Amino acid sequence: MRTFDHNSGQYFEVNNACIYYEETGNREKPTLLMLHGGFENIENLNIIADYLSESFSIIGIDSRGHGKSTLGDGKLTYEQMQLDVEAILNHLRIDTLSILGFSDGGIVATRIAASNRVNVENLIIIGSSWSVKDVTSSEEVVKTINTESAKEIFSDNYKTYQLLNPEPDFNCFTQAMVKMWLDKTETGHPDERVKNISARTLIIRGDNDFLVSLESISALQRNIKDSSLLNVPFVEHVVHQEQKEIVEIAIKQFLCS
Repeated sequence: MRTFDHNSGQYFEVNNACIYYEETGNREKPTLLMLHGGFENIENLNIIADYLSESFSIIGIDSRGHGKSTLGDGKLTYEQMQLDVEAILNHLRIDTLSILGFSDGGIVATRIAASNRVNVENLIIIGSSWSVKDVTSSEEVVKTINTESAKEIFSDNYKTYQLLNPEPDFNCFTQAMVKMWLDKTETGHPDERVKNISARTLIIRGDNDFLVSLESISALQRNIKDSSLLNVPFVEHVVHQEQKEIVEIAIKQFLCS
């Protein structure tokens, strides 16, 4: 088993923050970048990295402020996370790859694929919003999130954050996350820019996902030329954990076909 462990990685400094990343898998195989969700860290994607480690050279990045990565002193945005990732890829001299992103990580992955600054051959988006309309539909719920409620909602990841982060300040981190989730500007969701995506794309959603509507995700599929949609029944947001076997089959078939 080759998975992320927060012991074997390195730091790379980007815009006043130290971004932590790890490389695992089969170094002789094509590159797969994995981007986790909000309040998570790279170890949350081990359930997927485990079954892809023989077929890919895998890079995992703790998003800015998450896991072992520091927050820095600037505004936290999806655009800044995108720039962090692209800086690390440039540092590693990687210009062609596949990307898998869950939730917030999927938003960043979609921004990268839409920018075409690197050659994204395959894109997998799991439980991710993409448009300003998605922000509008969820903003009343997002506005209710504060430090104490975030500790309860993300209790396991809060404990991990306190253990891993070199500059832990959960109150500041939570405020930055809420502002990012509410961002309706160019630094937020990719919105209509998804039409620029040329990568083969697999979009995965849990049928009971209250954060990402089927209507929105169907519109995303229509906007990406070479894309497929898997809407998995009986599960909510973290579909790759709730229906591991179905998602594993789909991802393997998509990436290895």
